[in-house]
Amino acid sequence: MVHNPPGGPAPAPLDPRKLQALSLDLDDTLWPIAPTLARAEQALADWLVRHAPATAAAWPPARMLALRQRIGQAHPELAHDLSALRLKTLDQALREAGEDPALAGPAFDVFFAARQRVELLPGVAETLDRLAARWPLYALSNGNADLVQTGIARWFRGSLSAREAGVAKPHPQIFQQACARLGSPPAAVLHIGDDLHADVLGARAAGLRAAWLRPAHRADPAQPACWQGEHLPALGDWLLAA
Repeated sequence: MVHNPPGGPAPAPLDPRKLQALSLDLDDTLWPIAPTLARAEQALADWLVRHAPATAAAWPPARMLALRQRIGQAHPELAHDLSALRLKTLDQALREAGEDPALAGPAFDVFFAARQRVELLPGVAETLDRLAARWPLYALSNGNADLVQTGIARWFRGSLSAREAGVAKPHPQIFQQACARLGSPPAAVLHIGDDLHADVLGARAAGLRAAWLRPAHRADPAQPACWQGEHLPALGDWLLAA
């Protein structure tokens, strides 16, 4: 059941038969991002120990994260480009440690390759099979996962990252660009994601329908999603039942 959100009307009931396409977030929607990033950060740290030991000693993962956060605050223009932000962080860390900043590129490549090694949540592969047989699917992410390298390209018509769009969710423009690529009006596209602000409210503000894959403890009867639940397979069952 959908209830009125504070400050706005509840969304109209969703008829899945009228949908022309689905857009999906990636991180924490199709796979858990925390273990993925932990493995990638460790791969980067191990590489730095071998190739830039002074940087590794001066900037262990926790300090590197704090440095990246400071650089992000100083450069808000990079908010939509996580790859550029990480490269800038590595460049500064290397310079401050007295090592060659040209190593930032190879170091980032190690992180990026490890970041693509994802493990899909239970039932996601089977659900994507079923959904892709019914609707065009489009990936819409603020992160820097690659469809081919993560092994999910076979299910998707294409993808749009915040870096490519020039803005990050919840900005309406990224949703509108995805709809234009799909050739579907926003009202005929359902966006699926885990983040209430970036995915649900962002999609709805851009005119799309929204489904919220929320954590178990985050149930919110006042949020403006057409559907909310914990697992993509349950959403898939609901959509395809129509």
